[in-house]
Amino acid sequence: MAKVRGALRLSACDARAAALGLRPGLSLADARALHPALAVVDADPEGDAAALVRLADWGRRFTPLVAPLPPDGFVLDVGGSAHLFGGEAALRADAVARLAGLGFAARAAVAGTPEAAAALARAADGAIVASGEEARALAPLPVRALGVADEVVDGLARLGLTRIEDVALRPRAPFAARFGTDLVSRLDAALGRTRSAIGARLEAPPYVVERRFFEPILTPEDVSRTLARLAEELAGMLERHGEGALALELALFRVDGAVRRLRVGASRPTREPARMALLFRETLAGERDELDIGWGFDVVRLAALSARRLDEAARRLDGSVAGEDLARLVDALGARLGTERVRRIAPCDSHWPEAAASLVPPGAPTRPEGDRGGRRREDDPAAGWLPPVPDAAPDRPIRLFARPEPIEAVATVPDGPPLRFRWRRVLHETAAYEGPERIAPAWWDGEGLTRDYFRTEDRAGRRFWIFREGLWGHETDAPRWYVHGLFG
Repeated sequence: MAKVRGALRLSACDARAAALGLRPGLSLADARALHPALAVVDADPEGDAAALVRLADWGRRFTPLVAPLPPDGFVLDVGGSAHLFGGEAALRADAVARLAGLGFAARAAVAGTPEAAAALARAADGAIVASGEEARALAPLPVRALGVADEVVDGLARLGLTRIEDVALRPRAPFAARFGTDLVSRLDAALGRTRSAIGARLEAPPYVVERRFFEPILTPEDVSRTLARLAEELAGMLERHGEGALALELALFRVDGAVRRLRVGASRPTREPARMALLFRETLAGERDELDIGWGFDVVRLAALSARRLDEAARRLDGSVAGEDLARLVDALGARLGTERVRRIAPCDSHWPEAAASLVPPGAPTRPEGDRGGRRREDDPAAGWLPPVPDAAPDRPIRLFARPEPIEAVATVPDGPPLRFRWRRVLHETAAYEGPERIAPAWWDGEGLTRDYFRTEDRAGRRFWIFREGLWGHETDAPRWYVHGLFG
């Protein structure tokens, strides 16, 4: 039950309640007047939606293209997979039987459009309609089967229009004007007059291999052996297309309906079976979580979620490939710690210190990013860094503070170097300095002030990278000083 406009009403009824004449929308007072022993529970829309998503994931054992159909169903696109299960009738029977084993009373139908299949499942359970025959099959069904609102169904009934053919054979404009466009849109979609996609919850991967078992596998060793064979098949598919996998997913379908998904990523395209299997083993080791096999897995699926062109790399005399060891290390760390925790530093086309570099995934191509006028380079990820001058002191600190820290500085003239400065309550006397290095903000940015950077050394030998913000007499009359990093 749920509260609707201040009154408690039935939001759903099981088969026994429906047989007693109860229906959703009936007030709780009227329902108890009819059947005083009626048992009710509070509605849980969030829990129902989550359960529906889990059922949709379970349905991916039949096809990768699955979408929830709130509030009480989900739709499968079986156009390319029905033959794997002995045809549409056998697939439907298998799905209904499996759902019954999970404790669900399911109704199912097959049709050329998602809307037609949903309507047939509501009013003509078990129907299998060939594409193009939707109008004939839907004609005798009640209008309610289209899933329109109750007030629309009641309004049509007052006009004597109770079946779908009563609406389908009449002009659309009066119905749209009186009842809204939802009725007309649902009808046209069900009849195939307008094309509609199911809106799959997960995109179908470009490469998929799987194993189905008549008897479920029950040990981690069986899962490992199955994964190894699937990795070999996937590698063959990738090799035939000249591509390598960048992201992989292992889906384990348990006989009780639970689905366990493991996703891993590679720093560079790969089609080595051993390397794919290693990534999943490292992921499980990093999670410190053993597979909850339960009653066993009856479907194991390995998919390449994304792939990229992979050309054969030149090998050294010892058979190794340049950079391969580093790539394996990055992949192992990503699988163990999480790919989002492994990053590399990429150069950016900006003179602004905090925008001169950014953190990016190890194998991802860099993309432009407008941050304080900085843009990442589009070329080789290893390129872009200026080569260091041999035996020369660094111009800038290797690491900067997350934010420049304000200091109190005294200079001989407003635009001169600092003679002394106080940072973190400690006074530092300047013994030597180099600079200034003037850095102005990008003209198209329109934010920030010009900075004059100085490399300073105090009397104790400590070296600082400090700057004065704002040109005196032009941008400000009170320049501010900051320390941005430390040398050594």
